[in-house]
Amino acid sequence: MADLPEEFLLRMKGQVSDFDGFLKSYSQPPEKGIRVNTLKISVDGFKKISPFGLEPVPWESSAFYVDSASPGKTVLHAAGLYYVQEPSATVAAPKLGVKRGERVLDLCSAPGGKGTQLAQYLDGTGIIYLNEINFSRAKILCSNVERLGVKNAVVTCAKPNVLAESFERYFDKILVDAPCSGEGMFKKEDAAIPEWSTENVRNCAARQRDILNSAYKMLKGGGRLVYSTCTFSPEEDELQAEAFLSGHNDCRLLEMQKLLPHEVRGEGHFYAVFEKDGTVSGDLPRLLPVVKDKKLVSLYREWESSALGIEFGNLYAVGEGLYSLPCEMPETPVQTLRAGVRLGEFVNGRFNPSHSLAMCLKNGEARFIELDEQTALKYLRGQTFECAANLKGWYVAAFKSFPLGWCKATGGIAKNHLPKGLRI
Repeated sequence: MADLPEEFLLRMKGQVSDFDGFLKSYSQPPEKGIRVNTLKISVDGFKKISPFGLEPVPWESSAFYVDSASPGKTVLHAAGLYYVQEPSATVAAPKLGVKRGERVLDLCSAPGGKGTQLAQYLDGTGIIYLNEINFSRAKILCSNVERLGVKNAVVTCAKPNVLAESFERYFDKILVDAPCSGEGMFKKEDAAIPEWSTENVRNCAARQRDILNSAYKMLKGGGRLVYSTCTFSPEEDELQAEAFLSGHNDCRLLEMQKLLPHEVRGEGHFYAVFEKDGTVSGDLPRLLPVVKDKKLVSLYREWESSALGIEFGNLYAVGEGLYSLPCEMPETPVQTLRAGVRLGEFVNGRFNPSHSLAMCLKNGEARFIELDEQTALKYLRGQTFECAANLKGWYVAAFKSFPLGWCKATGGIAKNHLPKGLRI
């Protein structure tokens, strides 16, 4: 059993009716879970090829308990067919009720579990902003967005109050999975225990209030906001929800629930669902202009017609890089790490495709080379592999018809173009 802080135990003894059951839950190993990435494969399709046993998570149709100690170490994971996610952490995103075509914000997004879950509901429509204040964590977020093939995401790195200056009353739905004291992480992360203190609980609660105030400013009239934490302290959960309502009388509480580790199969989570009155929305910020350099467009279209079976629109150039932006992406001063799909870059008059492009393609949208599992692992290690002698040019290396990255074929050899930082 984890060596839990004495003061934490005293607090929990006064909060839960079955304290013995709560305490006993810490003698059990943490639950392992995944969420199927329905942007790439249906749930039923994944069940047919899953490398491990699956048990449904009751609150999210694409989430499953798994019987694997290391579910992230498979070729299917590298192909972006699923995201490793603690089961109870999947409970908050469905409560937003995201609909196709909406503007959605995940305000505290890294590493991207809930944000990419929300992206599944949009199914490539609308636009989803994934914000993370910590730059290094935002880079991890970008990597997960890329692996899962999300085309309509914008990853920003900004303080919530700074973001609110550009997006007043802009979003239909907002998720605030707030930084918290992490009491629900004690079994998963040893470092969470020594970091816990009542002072940290108070500090987190103060920070959460500020984040929620910024979220409120960005929410449209009639919009929905879900606030969630992975902690059990009332100051950060129920009392935080009460404080938000008392400070914003045009919002109402639709639902609130706390999942505790002795009552559900999971490490615990809290969520509260709010709805804002009215219909007022902010003016759409000025849209980013599409690329006007006809030579660059022509060069890319020439490559696209020879290598792809799909046409990307809303082209935007930054330096030597070319992007396909989400529809109606506004122009703002907010630091943006990723927007839409990075198609590739122009090098010495040639267009070279990016890994981001490969990972959002489906079978039939590019020329694929199908690999067996042994060759796929070889590819993921950065090695070349043999291919048919008549193949020439850019191809997507794929496993079970799902992309792993680019390779370039010539003379019966496929040269590996998987970025070095992603190789195993």
